[in-house]
Amino acid sequence: MVSGIIFDIKKYSINDGPGIRTTVFLSGCPLSCWWCHNPESQSRTPELLYRSNRCLACGACVEVCPEGAISLACHCEEGARSVPTKQSQTMQEIASGKDQDRPRNDIITDREKCTGCQTCVSVCYSSARQSSGYETTVNEVMAQVKREIPFYDESGGGVTFSGGEPLMQPTFLSKLLKACRQEEIHTTVDTSGFANWNVFEQIRGDADLFLFDLKHMDGVRHREVTGVPNEVILDNLKKLAERGHKILARIPLIPGINDDEENLHASGKFLASLPSLQGVELMGYHDIAQAKYEALGWEYKLPNTHPPTEEAMSHAAKVLTSYRLQVTIR
Repeated sequence: MVSGIIFDIKKYSINDGPGIRTTVFLSGCPLSCWWCHNPESQSRTPELLYRSNRCLACGACVEVCPEGAISLACHCEEGARSVPTKQSQTMQEIASGKDQDRPRNDIITDREKCTGCQTCVSVCYSSARQSSGYETTVNEVMAQVKREIPFYDESGGGVTFSGGEPLMQPTFLSKLLKACRQEEIHTTVDTSGFANWNVFEQIRGDADLFLFDLKHMDGVRHREVTGVPNEVILDNLKKLAERGHKILARIPLIPGINDDEENLHASGKFLASLPSLQGVELMGYHDIAQAKYEALGWEYKLPNTHPPTEEAMSHAAKVLTSYRLQVTIR
């Protein structure tokens, strides 16, 4: 039975294609975009997220870590000091509030020692420690998808396969698409387009719609902010359009990255040359994912970047519309 790695299934999604949808997020992505809102999806293997604001400092993770990668530091009158792994503070004390007079403790994770075994996740009472992905089968995913069929039928919705980059798991994706087709469920593939064309050949016949990201038209700048060149992306987009596939182009508008006049006009000119384009969705940058980078222990590349203003979004839409493109602002 074919299996794959996913990190989330979101039901009642209304921003990932037409109608009410179920969005299945597959793990793994060859890009490392500076503004990525799902950084935990970039690796095919599960990542460890630690959200300090949820941590109860109970010490359970310290006890079970087989690598000794987790320690607990106490901040008290004597200053910061290491605390023995055996904790006298119980969950009952935490729940009852009896621990309020205890010194404040901080959990410290040495990520160089961490092997990603996820043992600490299994004992975390407050979900401060989480795993970003898990293995599942086509049948298990479809069991969740089929429960929502009445909503798809009523709204003209279906299933969207997103990520990460779903094309990084082509066999798993192909089987999911075929399973949806057998159930007459509308399918959408949300992709960066960075893949060998053979992968598109494997899945394109079973996809009803492609949500295709267009991040930057300049190859050098694209490589700088995403980690990969854009030539293969633009070529794949052309090939899909020439073969008559339904495509909705998506442009994430990132201030200081791709919102300049030159790139907007280059994007409009390129998209206007494509046949069978359903339209363009202009999506404003947001910094909600910054907390995820902190939880992963990663540097966030755009710490001082703010979401584009309404005026900036309207102007970008006006530029694209001047190329006779149908533009929607998200």
